[in-house]
Amino acid sequence: MDVEVFVADKDADKAKETARKIGKSNVKWFQLDASNRSELINVLKDFDVVLGFLPPKFGFSLMEACIKAGKNFVDVSYMPENPLVLHDKAVKADVTIVPSCGLAPGISNILVGHAFAELDKTSKVHIMVGGLPETPIPPLGYVITWSPESLIDEYTCKARIIKGGKIAEVEALEGLEEVEFPEIGKLEAFYTDGLRTLLYTVKGVEEMWEKTLRYPGHAEKVGLLRDLGFFSDEEVSVEGHRIQPRKLTAKLFEKTLVKPNVRDIVVLKVDVFGLKGGKEMRYTYKLVDFYDEKNGVTAMARTTAYTASIVAALILKGEVHLKGVAPPERLGMEDRIYKRIMAELNSRGVKIAEEICSE
Repeated sequence: MDVEVFVADKDADKAKETARKIGKSNVKWFQLDASNRSELINVLKDFDVVLGFLPPKFGFSLMEACIKAGKNFVDVSYMPENPLVLHDKAVKADVTIVPSCGLAPGISNILVGHAFAELDKTSKVHIMVGGLPETPIPPLGYVITWSPESLIDEYTCKARIIKGGKIAEVEALEGLEEVEFPEIGKLEAFYTDGLRTLLYTVKGVEEMWEKTLRYPGHAEKVGLLRDLGFFSDEEVSVEGHRIQPRKLTAKLFEKTLVKPNVRDIVVLKVDVFGLKGGKEMRYTYKLVDFYDEKNGVTAMARTTAYTASIVAALILKGEVHLKGVAPPERLGMEDRIYKRIMAELNSRGVKIAEEICSE
């Protein structure tokens, strides 16, 4: 299948440089302002599948534009809105919309969906995930390999979990615990709002949560920044200029925590508990991925972008028959699609270990 890929960005230089780095003859670029809705819809009509890698505030509007243009869409943005509200519109437009299709949410959802479909009844879902430098880097023991704005969202948005069978809200950074990973060592885990569509698609569970993994001490330092107002949206006056602390902090994070020469790792552990054939069962999935030194690709990029591109390719080939808004867990619930995604990830060196045992 001959495929043409176009990279678009508001900044033409960024789009051009990205296409150049990919270095493929079938990859081209053009300038596009995603905030210009009419232009966006008009441009999208020329394509078969759209992939979204925009900041959170643009994710939902891009999804709406794809539905309006009648185009399939795979997205990784950490949007605050619930994409499931667009399901009926997407069905009517006869398109497949896959939101939150990166690492977590993304791979985590696919794994949960697979276990959920295998079990007769699911009781608990626990997700732990983190992108980390191979060794702790001062001052936060962390480097940024994704959007600074989305990172700040992790530390400020209340986390939705399932507790006692109902959706409950807890503060981000709460639920702090220490965990051990043989390949990495000691890490800390705390609640973040990563369940997203799982809150509504995986029904009947008594307990479900996601926790972010960091090196020990990270939560305390970030919590101090939050409590001091560095993540606030409320403008302050500095020498006659109105400044939003959050935006300044995002820029400082980008300046001081983006370290391209520091190799990163990704750690993911998913536990799904339930009943099968009258027995209590636990499905455990583990993923540890490392920086690809040969190709210069971060572990975060590998686990996020590979997932989105694999799903987009399956849609392009006509292998995904789901219409409407089909979050990654829905893909995981279909055994054929699940096996295809796992095989494609494995072929790229992203290896996920599965362990099934009775409790």
